[in-house]
Amino acid sequence: MTALITADLVDLDVPSADRKATVAALAGRLVDAGRVTDLDRFLADIEAREAQMPTGLEGGIGIPHCRSTAVTEPSLAFGRSSTGVDFGAEDGHANLIFMIAAPEGGSTDHMTVLAALARRLVRASFKHELLGATDPAAVASFIQQEVGA
Repeated sequence: MTALITADLVDLDVPSADRKATVAALAGRLVDAGRVTDLDRFLADIEAREAQMPTGLEGGIGIPHCRSTAVTEPSLAFGRSSTGVDFGAEDGHANLIFMIAAPEGGSTDHMTVLAALARRLVRASFKHELLGATDPAAVASFIQQEVGA
């Protein structure tokens, strides 16, 4: 089984404060890695999920996620934004963005990842580590270790 997140799925300097552009950039990494086969389908599925309820969490976190027929294997992409991206959280923009991509009809693994992330995100040390990281490979390894992926 392939690792849930790898260095090529980490962007430590998301280039836009626009939510759709940020989502597209992270989704592009999933396409480049062969984990998403149809970018347009995947983006439509992410937007449909976002329309149900914003995926911003308190404390500067965005967790766009969906199940999609375009996803080949459960995956996690991570982005960090210095300007922040609006994912609809009441307390403001997200600096840490976790994109969870799950295959349609697959297991509930993405919910396990979501739950593990939620438990870690309440820890200041977890967020601090990600905010200060300088190496995508180290970030991927850290997240894998923390969420048990």
